Amino acid sequence: MAFESGFPGTRSFLLPDHKRRGSGRRNNGKTRAKRSTFGMLQPEKDRRLIREQGVAARIASIVEPVLAGMEYRLVRVTVSGADGCTVQLMAERPDGSMTVEDCEAVSRAVSPVLDVADPIDHAYRLEVSSPGMDRPLVRSSDFERYAGHRVKVELGAPLAGRRRFKGTLLGLERSCVRIRPDDGRGAGAEDVVLPIDDVAEAKLVLTDTLIAEALKRRKAAERAAQRGDSSRGSELDADDGISQNQARRQRGSDHKGE
Repeated sequence: MAFESGFPGTRSFLLPDHKRRGSGRRNNGKTRAKRSTFGMLQPEKDRRLIREQGVAARIASIVEPVLAGMEYRLVRVTVSGADGCTVQLMAERPDGSMTVEDCEAVSRAVSPVLDVADPIDHAYRLEVSSPGMDRPLVRSSDFERYAGHRVKVELGAPLAGRRRFKGTLLGLERSCVRIRPDDGRGAGAEDVVLPIDDVAEAKLVLTDTLIAEALKRRKAAERAAQRGDSSRGSELDADDGISQNQARRQRGSDHKGE
């Protein structure tokens, strides 16, 4: 396994090149059986409220049952033109943690399933990462957990002539995101209520308070590990942002055309 440098403040590794030719066909039956099994899983209670569009949505529908079967949660799928084409899967465990080993396990599990489903008609790079500190908020539990922190919200369509809002998250109420906008009026500012169905993206803003809470969680995890209370305590929480873990897998240039 060859290691390579990732984005600043991250750990990343490059999995061996995978050619879909031959090996993919030999594993087709096994992969389909797994997908069928995953399809029988019970629906997730805390479903994602903010979802992707287009090809990213198709990829999400393919990988989300696989992740659920492994006891991970999908946070977001993005498709970009980086390195030709990059598919990024952002995932976490239900407790918010995500180690390098978790990223590798997810990458190895979803790669053959994506090979069979074939959602993209050209070569692409698969990247699996943790949400990071300035993470997207996609579930009701995310909006509850991070109430009191600053967020950026972008709508799919303008509301009263605006699409972008920035302020303090007050929570999720009756399927609406409530924030206190940064307009210079402090406690006297009028709250903004945004229907969750209209939200295209909601993301935490990096602040000293958020960093302090992340460091506190990190120290608590380290103390737990020293006491032997947790086999995973020595790993940093994915959403502490201090060590965002990524696994990248390069598709071969002959991914298509067989």
